[in-house]
Amino acid sequence: MEPPSPHQPNFSSLSLPSPPFSRRRAALSPEFRAKLSQMSLKLAPLVQLTSGQVHPAFPQSLLNFWLLTEAQLDSLAHFYHQRTPCEWTAHYPCPVSWSPGLTVEEKRRKLGRFIGLRGCETPTGRRGSPVSEEVWLSMNRTEEEIERDARRRRMREQEEEEGGRKHRYY
Repeated sequence: MEPPSPHQPNFSSLSLPSPPFSRRRAALSPEFRAKLSQMSLKLAPLVQLTSGQVHPAFPQSLLNFWLLTEAQLDSLAHFYHQRTPCEWTAHYPCPVSWSPGLTVEEKRRKLGRFIGLRGCETPTGRRGSPVSEEVWLSMNRTEEEIERDARRRRMREQEEEEGGRKHRYY
């Protein structure tokens, strides 16, 4: 192999640019990779009933949803007839009550529920919540946890039923 001439670039000494931080981090951490994947999920836009238009601030991804400002949340609620009730308010698939004095977290949760995001019906805090401890805990479980508990309950019931048959007095 001939050494490169001064007029030809030496490709062996060129270094490739390093990948962005998010890719390097994702390569090291499966949890980070999963969170990036989750945050990049696209959201289907919701159209206003009266005009058929989509609000300009409607989030295009889950990350954009979490980055909405309080002013944008209020604007979206007003645009989709949720902040000021009218004849169109209840015609949306999942209407929400938008009372004055809501915190940013409550507004985000309500808007998330309105646009159909899972988990947004969960109360923001347990203190002062009308939801019981048992219900609140069950609302925060994953599908896998619910399925696992259901399997355990079925197995326990089967064992009790079989045990009852074995110990019957005839």
